[in-house]
Amino acid sequence: MKKKVIPFLLCALIISTLNLQAQSISKVVRPYSELQQQFVDLRFGMFIHFNIGTFENADWPDPETPASDFNPKKLDCTQWAKAAKSANMTYGCLTTKHHSGFCIWDTKTTDYNVMHSPLKRDVVKEYTKAFRDQGLKVMLYYSILDTHHRLRPNQIKPKHIEMVKKQITELLTNYGPIEALIIDGWDAPWSRISYDDIPFEEVYKLVKSLQPNCLLMDLNGAKYPGEGLYYTDIKTYEMGAGQRISKETNKMPALACLPINSAWFWKTDFPTTPIRDVNKLVNDVLIPLNNANCNFILNAAPNRDGLIDDNALAGLKQIGEMWKNAGPVAKLAETGAPIISHNLAKHAPSNSSWSDDSNIMDFANDDDFGSSWQSNPAVKQPWYEVDLKPGQPFNAIVIAEQKSNIKKYKLEYYDGSAWKVIFEGENDNRVKVNRFNQVKGDKVRMSIETYNETPSIAEFQVYNETK
Repeated sequence: MKKKVIPFLLCALIISTLNLQAQSISKVVRPYSELQQQFVDLRFGMFIHFNIGTFENADWPDPETPASDFNPKKLDCTQWAKAAKSANMTYGCLTTKHHSGFCIWDTKTTDYNVMHSPLKRDVVKEYTKAFRDQGLKVMLYYSILDTHHRLRPNQIKPKHIEMVKKQITELLTNYGPIEALIIDGWDAPWSRISYDDIPFEEVYKLVKSLQPNCLLMDLNGAKYPGEGLYYTDIKTYEMGAGQRISKETNKMPALACLPINSAWFWKTDFPTTPIRDVNKLVNDVLIPLNNANCNFILNAAPNRDGLIDDNALAGLKQIGEMWKNAGPVAKLAETGAPIISHNLAKHAPSNSSWSDDSNIMDFANDDDFGSSWQSNPAVKQPWYEVDLKPGQPFNAIVIAEQKSNIKKYKLEYYDGSAWKVIFEGENDNRVKVNRFNQVKGDKVRMSIETYNETPSIAEFQVYNETK
C-alpha cells in the first residue's frame, strides 16, 4: 500500500505546488512603461457588472437592500469566460463592490457580503479561476463610494479609510496576480469624495506594495487633461458619460468602456431589447480606439441567474467572427510616473502680473481645468506666483495650459531670504511636469519668457511626492 500511496501523494504535492506557483504574485517590479504597453496590447476585454444591483433593476440600489436578495441560482463564471473568449477578448474585470457597498467575495471587513446571501460562494474566487482556466487575464473593479457603509461625502471617518485598505488588501492577496485594479466613485462630481478624503497616495502605494505589477486606474479622471497622467496609471474614458478620447492626437495609454446593453447592470428588459449594433462596436469603436493607444472594455451584465443572456452571447460571438486581435500596438511614448500626491497649491493665496479683465490669478489654482488665469496682452514679461506654508518641502511643479502656448519659462522658489532657480528652459507640452530634488520654500514663481500667444494657465500645481 505504501508504495502506491507515496507516489500519489508526491504527485498531488507537485501539482499543488505548480498551481500555487502559477498563481503566485510576483514581487519583481517590471518597468512601468512595459506594464502600460502590455495593457494597451491586450486591446479588448469584458467588463462584468454583477452585484446586488442585478437583483433590484437598478444600477444604484437601495443601500439597505438585504444580502438575502443576492441569489443567482445558476451562477456560472465559466460561461462568462467562454463568452469573452468567443469575442476574442483577452481579459475580464468584475465589480467586486459597487457603490451600494455589497461585497461579492469572502471579506472579513463586513457582513454585507456574498457569504451572508443564499449563494454563500465567493464569486471573485470563481470568476478569477474561470477566466484563468480559459487563458484570460484577470482584473478587478472596486468602488470607493459605498452608500451602505456610509462612506459618503461629508461622512468619511478613519474607519472608512481603514476599511478601504483592508478590502483592497484582501482582493490583492487572496486571488493571485491581478493585472489591474479599476477604481470608481472617487474624485467625481457625483461621488464628491476627494483624493484627500480617502488619501490617493496611500491607497496607490498600498496597491503597489501588494502587487507591484498591478496597474491602478481611476475611472473618474475626466476633469484632468488628456495629456497628463493624474491619479491613474492609464487614462480612462467612460464613453456612456460623454467622455471621449482624442483618436487623432492621443499619445497616452488609455482605456475606454461601454455596456453592450443600455445600462451597466442587468435590467428586466435586457433579454428582449436589442443590444448595441455589433458592426458599429467593432468598426466605429473598437478598431479606432485600438489605433489610438486605447484598450476597449465592453460590459456584458449577467442576469439574476448569474448567466449572460442569449442575445448578448450571440453579439459577443459575432464580434469574435468580425474582429481578431492583431497583437501589440505601436510602441507607446514614455509618460513618466503619475501624479499621486496632494496638490499644495490648491486654493492657496496667489499673485500674478496684470491679468486680463476678470481672468485673475485665483483661476489658476482653483482645481478646475476649465478656468484659467490669463495675462493682460499689454504685459511683456508675465509671471505667476503661489504662496506656500513657511518652509514647505516640495519636489514637483506641474503647469497645465488650455492649449500649448508657453514655450520658455523659469521656475523659482523663495527660501525665506532669496529667490532660487529650480528650472529654466523650454517645454512645449500642454501639461508641463517638472520634477526635481526636494527644496523648501515659502513661495513658488513662474516667469514666462517666450510664448506664442498671450499666456494663460489653467492649473498651477505644487507637489511633495514621496519617493
